[in-house]
Amino acid sequence: MFCDRCGANVQSDHRFCSHCGKEFGSGAGVGFPRRSRVREHIRLLGILWIALAALSAIGGAVLFVLENTLFLHLPMNPDNLPTGWLHPFLSFIGVLVLLKAAAAVAVGWGLLNREPWARIVAIVLAFIALFNIPFGTALGIYTLWVLLPSEAESEYHEESRAMTA
Repeated sequence: MFCDRCGANVQSDHRFCSHCGKEFGSGAGVGFPRRSRVREHIRLLGILWIALAALSAIGGAVLFVLENTLFLHLPMNPDNLPTGWLHPFLSFIGVLVLLKAAAAVAVGWGLLNREPWARIVAIVLAFIALFNIPFGTALGIYTLWVLLPSEAESEYHEESRAMTA
């Protein structure tokens, strides 16, 4: 039998839940745990955000290697603009990709540890990831499907409180 508040295992002869302290009447309130979309999908979301971060970090590292090997010796004078702007532009894009990867690692770690801030940051990154076709788009849609509905906020905060308790 399970507590209907927190989902912990409860012995049939116990009057209180050992995990959350809820009092049970004569068998009322003891049953199967409530299904929660957030509880079922939050671990997978954290793992997928870390995996996407690894792919982004590899792409950022490859971009840095390319811009420091192929485009390093291009002239930087204003007369040769078609080639002179590539090195700083690729450096800027590489930094953005690596910052996005770092943010994705932080979100993945936060979701796995049920940090209170991770839900909002994951939603923001999900909207940004929608432009990263195909993996980012898929993960962005999945993240928004799990974390954006109105009941997801209360479910996530309940999960967060249960994790810290």
